[in-house]
Amino acid sequence: MKKNFSIKWNSSKQPRKQRKYRYNAPVHVRRSLMHAHLDKFLRKDYGKRSITIRKGDEVMVMRGGFKGVKGKISRVDMKALKIYVDSAKVKKVSGQDVEAPIDPSNVIITKLNFDDKKRRKFLGRKNKGKVPEVKIEKTKTETKKNGKDSK
Repeated sequence: MKKNFSIKWNSSKQPRKQRKYRYNAPVHVRRSLMHAHLDKFLRKDYGKRSITIRKGDEVMVMRGGFKGVKGKISRVDMKALKIYVDSAKVKKVSGQDVEAPIDPSNVIITKLNFDDKKRRKFLGRKNKGKVPEVKIEKTKTETKKNGKDSK
């Protein structure tokens, strides 16, 4: 069977070809698979239904064993196409708590992380003036690493 990615795999109803499409998808397609819906208020504000999920976004789980759990995204796994929410944890046999992997399609974004200027610009394109201006203050250690001292 063909190993290289093909868009035609997605047109099939067969579950094996749907899985193959997801497993072999290139980065630009994986990014679209990592979208999650915005809640009603954010949808109204930004004029978008869904957006790519990022670390730091606050979400609410809508499906599965963690239904109703709210929390912040601590990690995004682009290879496995899963996200990890800090309040959705399972206990291992050893007694250690670990975050459970959740599919992005099963969550709703309730609060966006605006640390990235590009993300703010992207959301501001459609609705001018709706995106909040967030000032990001760098610590002294960060400015020294960059070679610029803010004295």
